[in-house]
Amino acid sequence: MHNQILAALKRSQADYTEIRLEEREFTSVTFRGRELETASSVIDAGGVVRCLCRDGGWGIATFNNRDNLADRVEQATQCARAAKSENPIELEPIPIVEDHITVTLGRDFRGITLAEKKAVVESYNGLLLGYSDKIVDTVSRYHDTFSKITFANSEGSFIEEERPMVVLSCMATARDGDNVQQAHESYSKLAGFEEVQGREALAESAARRAVELLAAESVTGGQYPVILNSNLAGVFIHEAFGHLSEADFIYENPAAREMMVLGRRFGPDFLTVFDDGSIPGLRGTHKYDDEGTPTRRNDLIRNGILVGRLHSRETAAKLGEAPTGNARAVNYRHAPIVRMTNTAIAPGATSFADMLKDIELGIYACDAYGGNTELESFSFSSGYAYMIRHGQLAEMVKDVILAGNLFATLQNIDAVGDDFEWRHPGGGCGKGGQAPLPVGMGAPHIRIQNVVIGGK
Repeated sequence: MHNQILAALKRSQADYTEIRLEEREFTSVTFRGRELETASSVIDAGGVVRCLCRDGGWGIATFNNRDNLADRVEQATQCARAAKSENPIELEPIPIVEDHITVTLGRDFRGITLAEKKAVVESYNGLLLGYSDKIVDTVSRYHDTFSKITFANSEGSFIEEERPMVVLSCMATARDGDNVQQAHESYSKLAGFEEVQGREALAESAARRAVELLAAESVTGGQYPVILNSNLAGVFIHEAFGHLSEADFIYENPAAREMMVLGRRFGPDFLTVFDDGSIPGLRGTHKYDDEGTPTRRNDLIRNGILVGRLHSRETAAKLGEAPTGNARAVNYRHAPIVRMTNTAIAPGATSFADMLKDIELGIYACDAYGGNTELESFSFSSGYAYMIRHGQLAEMVKDVILAGNLFATLQNIDAVGDDFEWRHPGGGCGKGGQAPLPVGMGAPHIRIQNVVIGGK
C-alpha cells in the first residue's frame, strides 16, 4: 500500500494532494434495562483523497475500495478544478515528516472475547438496577475502537498511526411517582481493556445521584455567586469559548472577527485557557493532526488576554498565523476541519475551601447535562448542584440552568482553583456534521460572581 500511495501522489495533477486511509475495528455492547440491546463487532476500512487547485478550490473523493488510488486522486482533482473560490486558497507551510506511531496496550481489547466484554457491562448494569427499587431504567454501554491511520501528501509527508480507545458509560433513571430523575457517568481513555475494569464506583455514583435527585428541590432562580466543578468548568470553556476560537468560524463570521481580536482582555490576570493535542493519554491527543501538522500546546487566553486561535493550514494562511495542529476529521468519510483537541483552564492558586468560605448564599454546580451557545451567549444545565450557605455546602438542588454573556462571565471569574484535573468523559464534540469527535477537557474549580440562574 505504501508504494500505491506514493505512485498515486506522483501522478496527481493538482497543486496539492493528500491521501488519508483508515482501517478500523470496533466492538459495542449495550444493556438497556435488563435487556441486552446491542452486541456487535465491526471492521470498517476506507479512505479520502483531498486535492487543491489554486485556480479552483478543494476537491474530495471518499471510498471504501482502496485498489485504484490513482483514479480517486483524478476524481478529486476534477472536483477541485470545477470548484470556484473568490480568492486563491493558500496553505501555510508545515514540516515534512515521515513517522510511524504504534501503541502498546495493557490488555489489548482486540484479544478479549465479546462474551467477556458483555459480562463486564452486564455486571455494571446489575449494580445500577440493584442499587435501589427506585431505579426504573438503565443504559450501560461499552465501546472500543482501534484505528490505523495512514496519511501522505504531495509535499513528502508519510505518517502511519495507531489510535486505540475504550469507553464505558452508565446512566440510571430513578422514579418516585411523577418525579423522574436521571444521572450519568462515563469514562474513556486511549488505553486497553484494563481501563474499564474495576469501575464499580462509576456505576454506583450514577445510581446514587439519580436517587438523591428525587429528594432535591428545584433551585430558586436569581443571581448568585457560583462555583463550577472541574467537569462543568471544562464543558463551559469548551462549548462557550473553545468553538469561538476555531479560526474557520472566526474567518467566516464578521461578528466573530469583531469579538475575537488578539490582544483583547477577556478575563482576570489569573485566567489562562489553552488547547493541547500533544498530552499523552488524553482523548483528543494525536502526534499529528489530520493534515500532518504536529500538535502542540496553544495558549488561547494568557493572563486574561486573548493571544491565540486554533488553525488548519488554510485558516492559518488566511489570517497570517501559524498552523496549530487542529485540523481534525471524525473518520475517513470527512475532510478535516478546525477542531479542538484537549481544551483546558490552567490551574490557579485558590483552594476549594477558600472559594466556599467567602460565599453567604451561592450555588455549587456540578457536571453538565446539556447546553446551547449562540456567539457570546450561552446556557448550560448542570447535572446536579448544591446550595452554598454561610460558606458551607448545604442541600442538593436540581434544575440549575446557568445563562449569560461569555465575555461578561469570563470577566466575573474571581477565583481559579489549585485542583486542576483532566477529565475523561466518554462523549464527543460535534461540528459541521462530524460527530462524535473525541476531545479532552480539563479544569480546576472556578468561582464566578453574578451568574444568572434559571429555576423556579
